Amino acid sequence: MATILIVEDDDSARLLTEATLKRFYKTLTAKNGRDALEIFGAEPVDLVLSDIMMPEVDGLQLAKTIRDAGSDVPIIFMTAKQSAEDKIEGFACGVDDYVVKPIEYGELLCRIRALLRRSKISGVKVVKINDLVLDSGDYTLTYRGENIELTKKEFDLLFKLLSYPGKIFTPNQLLDEVWGLSSPSGRDTVKVHVSRLRNKTQNIEEFEIVSLKGIGYKAALKGETDA
Repeated sequence: MATILIVEDDDSARLLTEATLKRFYKTLTAKNGRDALEIFGAEPVDLVLSDIMMPEVDGLQLAKTIRDAGSDVPIIFMTAKQSAEDKIEGFACGVDDYVVKPIEYGELLCRIRALLRRSKISGVKVVKINDLVLDSGDYTLTYRGENIELTKKEFDLLFKLLSYPGKIFTPNQLLDEVWGLSSPSGRDTVKVHVSRLRNKTQNIEEFEIVSLKGIGYKAALKGETDA
């Protein structure tokens, strides 16, 4: 079970958020960023859900400290501030996503699940299939010693598919997990990136990206290309 650290100085909001999330996850709570950092250093945490405006150490300082320490744990900000400038500041500190107060908890749970899935995949650094190597450390695709250039999104999409060969992903799943729930991109974006990947990997014999009409996409390994 994943562990969520909830950082919120408002007692009522913290208790409500904890009561909602503890049905699905282990929860830890802190009233400010200073207490959160103490907990973060002592307990394994899979995701941080934090308010921004807090006494002593605010959410921005908390996120920056976590990233400066080398951790890539997913961070979601809960905030009433909605301006583009505020979001840019948060993303610059390493925040992964935002939810706007008052919180819609169904949406929050979807965002948590998506980030935890992406975090699980990012924990796997290399996918190797025979002569094919996908290395997320430097975003490289190598086949038989030759480098194939991919954009970051192309790499992330291929890494996702090849991490679960044979598993079918809907376009919406791929949008959520590769582009993020906050992205304005649509299903056509996935279609375009799949087309580009097919062109760039057409000479790779180890796999094929298969389209299942009206359903989605999967990476089929050699000899397993039938839908």
